[in-house]
Amino acid sequence: MSKELEYFKSKTDMIRRDIITMLGEAGSGHPGGSLSAVEILSSLYYELMEEGDKFVLSKGHSAPALYSILADKGYFAKKELMTLRKLGSILQGHPDMKKTPGVHFSTGSLGQGLSAANGMAIAAKYDKSDQRIYVLLGDGELQEGQIWEAVMTARHRRLDNLITYVDHNNLQIDGSCVEVKSLDKIKEKFLSFGWGVFTIDGHDIKSIIETTRKAWQVKWKPVCIICNTIKGKGISFMEDEVGWHGKAPSKEEVELALKELKGVE
Repeated sequence: MSKELEYFKSKTDMIRRDIITMLGEAGSGHPGGSLSAVEILSSLYYELMEEGDKFVLSKGHSAPALYSILADKGYFAKKELMTLRKLGSILQGHPDMKKTPGVHFSTGSLGQGLSAANGMAIAAKYDKSDQRIYVLLGDGELQEGQIWEAVMTARHRRLDNLITYVDHNNLQIDGSCVEVKSLDKIKEKFLSFGWGVFTIDGHDIKSIIETTRKAWQVKWKPVCIICNTIKGKGISFMEDEVGWHGKAPSKEEVELALKELKGVE
């Protein structure tokens, strides 16, 4: 890694503070899956992605985590974060490439992001570009049939410039993934379609970065990195609680969460 772990810790703490304050101000949104994706997004935007690379947040309801990073990297003013989900805001509940600087594809309806990323990766191949395409899926999203059509297409097209992350936090809006519609063996599913597959701790920055660099070396097929995560990571009363999938914290809960994160100024 080109940066120390302390650098990433400061960034992930900042992102989690932003997520909590944004959702508290908005009064709606999705804290659980935003918090579980923080390390994955931080690894990409602060270390791995190079100029010209593209990212698709297929699990679009986790947009607050992405917005925090885009603001930190100067795509728009930090003060815009407090306009999340408000009428006329550039920061809608799901990413909108027509409104939000730095967003490469509009997402929201689950299951579509991998297909879009396939298209970007195919275009890069035609252009003979070194561009890499990254996409983040939710584990509940894998229940969508379109995902598996896209998985098949990516292998058929030998898209070795496509890297897919699965935020595997085991929970979705209606309960656990096992109860709603069991995903069973995710690794084996991707392997059966001819993909390269890695399984890692999705909150371990070093592991995410090192594994992604290994994925760069895989040729003639796409790669899936299954990231085992905890929904609501970083806030004790939100961790592994399905009720925090799509519920904003109250003013009192915001204060409690920020104290846990030592983010009160």
